Parts: sequence; C-alpha cells; structure tokens
Amino acid sequence: MKNKIIITAFVLCVSTFIHAQDAKEIVRKANEKSNGNSSYTEMTMKIVRPTYERSISMKAWSLGTDYSMVYITAPAKEKGQVHMKREKEMWNWQPTINRMIKLPPSMMMQSWMGSDFTNDDLINQASIVNDYTHKLLGEEKHESYLCYKIELIPKENSNVVWGKIILLISKDDEFILKSEYYDEDNDLIKTEFASDVKMLGGKKIPSKFTTIPSDKKGNKTIMIMDNIIFDYKLDETFFTQQNMKKIK
Repeated sequence: MKNKIIITAFVLCVSTFIHAQDAKEIVRKANEKSNGNSSYTEMTMKIVRPTYERSISMKAWSLGTDYSMVYITAPAKEKGQVHMKREKEMWNWQPTINRMIKLPPSMMMQSWMGSDFTNDDLINQASIVNDYTHKLLGEEKHESYLCYKIELIPKENSNVVWGKIILLISKDDEFILKSEYYDEDNDLIKTEFASDVKMLGGKKIPSKFTTIPSDKKGNKTIMIMDNIIFDYKLDETFFTQQNMKKIK
C-alpha cells in the first residue's frame, strides 16, 4: 500500500511538471511568433477617451526582447520623439528641448504617451516567458478560436509588477488572443484583445490590439500594425543614444 502511494505521488509530480513545461512552451511559441527575432514595424496607436480621441503614428525597430526603439512620426507636436529600451533600461529623447532622459524605476507604471500602456509594458515584454511559472488551466472558446487557457504566476524575486496574468492562446495558430492582467490582490487591472488576423511580414498574425483598463469606463487604446518586416537586419549597435538623435 505504501509503495502504491509513493508511485501515485511520483506520477502526479511528473504529470504536473510535464503540464508546466507544455504551458511554458505554448507561451514561448506564441511570444516568438508575434515578435520574431528582429523586426521593423509601422503602426498607429489610437487613444480613446470619453471626451476625445487622438492618434499617434510611429516606426519601431526591435531585436529579440531586450532591444527596441520607437520613433514618433505624427502628430506634429510629438514628431521626432524617440523611446528606446536597451535591456532593462528605458530612454527618451525629446528633440524640442534637446534632452535625453533615462526613466527611473518610479516611472515604470506611468502611462506611455498618454495611452493605456505603461512604460513597464515596454520594458518587460520578455517576462511572460522567463519571469513567470506557467499552468495550463484547460481550454476555452474565444470568438471562433479554441484556445489554451494559461495562468502565469510570478517567480519568486522576479522583477515584475503583475500578480497574475491569464492568457488565451489559439490552439491551431498560436496567437495570444486575450491577456488579463491582475494585481497582487487578484484584482483585474486591464485586458488586451488581439484581432483582425491577416498576413503581415509573411506571417498570419493579429494586426489590431485593444487594451481596456478595468477602472476607467470608456477608456481604451488601440494599436494597429500597418506594416511589419520580420528578420530585419539589426544588431545591438543600432540601439544607442547617439542613434536616437539621428533616426527618421
């Protein structure tokens, strides 16, 4: 009887480990599909508020998950601003005042460009794979897609702000179609929906991302991918403060 209990416990441990590994692999593949090894992207961000709407156009370059640079092309008031992520640091170039600003940790949860994205959203985009444990909760239908439902819990001592993330990832196409972000008290803070699947950069991927905060009725931010080139020729030397002042 004792041996049977030990064997059962062992089987349960192995099964839990396998499911955790499977869940992490699903998240990793979905994350890689949406980001690629490197990319150049032209996109439009639409900020919707109860009393107004405004749009911001931009170009973005990324290398893996540690390097990215965003150049604002419109409107005229913000044109020329550059935001750069280099590993865990974030820099902002303001050409109108000729000033380079390094964002301190205290500003990570502040709004980026007045949107429903935070500076931390840009800094920690790799953390859904590396800084969380992954648990497959089951399957769930989202619109016409059958999805894996995966729970992400932060690892001990990981540098993340979310207490929990719930992802819906389509089984057939490996898209992240819905992301729910919770704080440490398990309150839902915001939800992101991916939609408008189309061919971009040779891949079939969502082209529209809508972020809705839970506590601000009528607020949302829509990011539309207009053009993407994957495997764009880049290296780390592109992501410098000197280049922030030169790119167009």
